[in-house]
Amino acid sequence: MARLLQDPSKLHPSEWYTANQMQRASTESQKSRSECMIAESWRLVDEIEKTTQKTQSDVNKKLEQRREEIKFWKQELDNKLEQIVHETEILLTFKNRLERALEGCKEPLVIAQKCLLYRQRRVGIDLVHDEVEQQLLKEVEVLQGIIALLGRTLEQTNEQIRRNRSAKYDLDMDLKDKFTALTIDDYCASLTNDTPHIIYADNAMKLEGNFVSPEDWIDFTNINVEKADKQRNNSLALKALIDGILSQIANDMRKQCEMVNNAFRNRVKEVKDAKHKLETLLAMVMDETASQEKNIAALKKAITDKEAPVKVAQTRLEARNHRPSVELCYDTVHSSLMSEVQEITKNIQRLKDALAQAQTELKGLSRRQLSLEEEIKVKENTLYIDEVLCMQMRESVCINNY
Repeated sequence: MARLLQDPSKLHPSEWYTANQMQRASTESQKSRSECMIAESWRLVDEIEKTTQKTQSDVNKKLEQRREEIKFWKQELDNKLEQIVHETEILLTFKNRLERALEGCKEPLVIAQKCLLYRQRRVGIDLVHDEVEQQLLKEVEVLQGIIALLGRTLEQTNEQIRRNRSAKYDLDMDLKDKFTALTIDDYCASLTNDTPHIIYADNAMKLEGNFVSPEDWIDFTNINVEKADKQRNNSLALKALIDGILSQIANDMRKQCEMVNNAFRNRVKEVKDAKHKLETLLAMVMDETASQEKNIAALKKAITDKEAPVKVAQTRLEARNHRPSVELCYDTVHSSLMSEVQEITKNIQRLKDALAQAQTELKGLSRRQLSLEEEIKVKENTLYIDEVLCMQMRESVCINNY
């Protein structure tokens, strides 16, 4: 009956105590775990806070270092840009000097070539390959060589200016990028946890774009700096070269110009001396011609003067040939008259021979006079060409230091 009265769904008191103990133990265990979790959470919060602050501080320091590094390289680029711009401006003045020098060579060359053309108008014996012509040809050769050298140097200068501008462009682009990067990093450095309008940027963690390593970043700027330095050094060397060339060509042009002028002066003096000697000879020939003309006149008069004596003698002989009979005697008178006629006739022939010779000499003197007069005209023509056309034209030659 007792078994029948017991409810099979009821638990034993011991189970009740056990269940309570288990609840207590479970609760205390849960509480303990919760307390540990709270303690661990506070420790974790504190640890993460410190880590976050340290990390943010490190980032700030690195950001500051990066800003200083950018500023340093930006200053380097600014310096190199200023230098390359300065060198390019100076090189442009050197280019202008080369252009003026090149232009300044054209007139002397034209004058030298005109002198050569003018001197082709010399005639006769004066059309000679003399010292003046040799020096003029050398002057043309020197000037053409100088023009070719200046042309090559001008091309080299233009190429160097182009390279300088290329280096300047690279510096400008690098500086522009550095300025943008510095502006961005300045903005980043100004951000704090309390800055308003800061946002989540989930995509910021994606490494998109062409990121470069710090070494590549430095190398890139170094290349631009080294390129600018190289072009600046090349510009300095080119300027020294141009200075040397301009100085040398001015000296060469002056030296050759003076050589030509000296040759002209010497040649003009030689021609004047030759002309003076020819004029002296001409005066002598003209004096001799006058004397010969007087001599011919005297010979003619002498021949004429002998006509009367020969007529007298021949008239006497003719008259005595009419003597009668034995009176027609070949006496001493007749013999003397015969001798007289023969003598006078012979002397007249001698005078005629002398007259013919004198006339021949007079013709020779006339030919000599014409020859001398023509030669003097040749010398006058040469003097006009050398002294008037060429030397006066060369007075306008001005060789400057460029």
